[in-house]
Amino acid sequence: MSSSNDLKPSSTQPIRPDVQREKKMQKASEFLSRWGVETHGITPIPTEHRTDKRLYQLFFVWFSANFNILNFGTGSAGPAFFSLGLRESFATILLVDIMCVDLPHPGAVFGPKLGTRGMVQSRFSWGYYGSIIPSILNVTSMQGFLILNCIIGGQSLAAVSHHLDDTLGIVIVGSGSCVRLSIFMAFAGVDDDMNSFETYSWIPNAVGLLVILGVGGTHLNQPTSLLIAPPSTHAILSFGCFVASAVISWCTLTSDYGVYHDAEASSLRIFTYAYLGFLTSNVSWHLTGAAFAAAAPGIPARKENLEAGFSVGQLLAVILSPAGFFGKLLLVLLALSTSSACAPTTYTFGKAFMTIAPFLARLPLYVFVVLSAAILIPVAILVSLTGSSLPVTFSNGHFQGIIGYWSTAFAAIVLSEHFFFRSNNFASYNVGDWDNPARLPFGIAAILAFAGAFAVIVPSMSQTEYTGLIAKAGTGDIGVLTGFLTATILYGVLRTLERKLFPKRSI
Repeated sequence: MSSSNDLKPSSTQPIRPDVQREKKMQKASEFLSRWGVETHGITPIPTEHRTDKRLYQLFFVWFSANFNILNFGTGSAGPAFFSLGLRESFATILLVDIMCVDLPHPGAVFGPKLGTRGMVQSRFSWGYYGSIIPSILNVTSMQGFLILNCIIGGQSLAAVSHHLDDTLGIVIVGSGSCVRLSIFMAFAGVDDDMNSFETYSWIPNAVGLLVILGVGGTHLNQPTSLLIAPPSTHAILSFGCFVASAVISWCTLTSDYGVYHDAEASSLRIFTYAYLGFLTSNVSWHLTGAAFAAAAPGIPARKENLEAGFSVGQLLAVILSPAGFFGKLLLVLLALSTSSACAPTTYTFGKAFMTIAPFLARLPLYVFVVLSAAILIPVAILVSLTGSSLPVTFSNGHFQGIIGYWSTAFAAIVLSEHFFFRSNNFASYNVGDWDNPARLPFGIAAILAFAGAFAVIVPSMSQTEYTGLIAKAGTGDIGVLTGFLTATILYGVLRTLERKLFPKRSI
C-alpha cells in the first residue's frame, strides 16, 4: 500500500524550463507593475474601469502628437516637392485637413465606448485571423514612423552645427532622448504618465512656432516662390493625397487611447475633443511649413543650396538664425520634440504586435518596446552609413504615402462595419468574444475588400519609382481616394453576403 508521502510531488523533482521562464516573467512583471509600468496586454478594459472624466486629455494626446516639426515637413512638401504656390498649397491643406481628420476620430470613440485597442476592435469586421493582416501592417507602419520621425528630428539637429551631418543627427535623435522618452512613456502606459506627458509636451513647440513666425515673418513677404509654372491638377491632387495620408494613417492607433476614459460620456463630445486636437495641430504646422517653403527662394542663405535638395532642418535653421544662440537652442528642442509623436507610436507598436498571435499577447508591453528600440537604433546607424539619400527619400513622403494607402482602406472597412452594419450602435459589439474565433466574423468580406482596394490603388499611385496607368492619365496620385471608395463599396456588398451566409457570425 502506498503511503501518503508517495502521493506528494517530490521536492527534488526538477521544474520544467518553460515553467521557470514563465515564473521569472511573472515576477518581473509584478515588480515593474509596482513601479507604474504597464504590464497588462490587449484584453478589453471592463466598463467599471472606464471612468476617467478628464476627456480633455483626448484633445492633448492628439494635439501634442501632431503639433511638431514633422507636420512642418508635411506642409512644406507642397511647394518643395509638388511645385505648388502658396495659394494652392494653403487651399489644399485646409480642404484636406478639415475633411480627412474626420476619419481617425471614430476610432477615438471606440476606446472609451468599447475599451478595445485598435487591432482588437478590428476583429469585429476582419475576424480573428483576418485581423492579423492589419496587425502586421500596423507594426511595420509604426516602426517606419519612428524611423521617419528620427530622420526629420536628426536633420533639424544636424542643422544646428557644422560638426554634425544629417545622418549623425539621426543617430543622436534615434538613440538619445527621443527613444528614451518614448520607451518611458510606453512603459508607463496610457494612464496618468502618458496623458500628463502629452498634456504639456506641446509647450516648447508652441514657443518655437511663435518664434518662427516672429523672426522669420519677413521672409514671407518675399515675392519669389518655388512655383515655376501654373500648378497642374496632377500636382494638386498628389499633394492632397500626400497630406491625407499623413492624417488618415493615425486611424490605426486612435482606438488604443481613451480606454480608461468615461464610457458613459457623449460620443459627440469624445469625437469633438479628438477632432479639434488633430485639426488645430495639423493645420497650424502644415500652413507654416507651406508658407516658408514657398518663400524659401527669397531667403539668400536658402536659395544657394536649393539645388542640393530640400531639408526641413536647414530651412528651420535659416529661419531661426536671426535669434542667434536662442534660435539654435530652440531648434534643438524642436528636433527632440518628435518624442511627442514617438511615444504613442511606440505604444501602439507593442499593442499591435500582441494581436498577431496568442502567445505574443501573454508577453508584457515592455518586451515589445525594447524590441522596437533595438530595431530603430541599428537602422539609424545604417542610415548614417549609407549617406544622405535615404533621409531625402523618406522626407519626400514615399513611405508616408504607402502607409496612407493601406490605412485608408482599413479605415473604410472598419467604419463601414460600424456605421452601415451596426448603425453606430456600440451595444451591438459582443466585446466578451474578442478572442473567440468561432464567435467573430469570418473576415472574408474584409480581406477581399482590402485586396480589391489595392487592385485599384496600384494603378492610381504616383511615386518616383512607379506611376500607375490611372495616375499617368493626368489624375496624379489618387490612391488614397480610390482605395477608400473601392474598399467601402466592396465591403458593403461582400459583408451583406457574408452576414446572410453566416448569420451567427455577424456579431
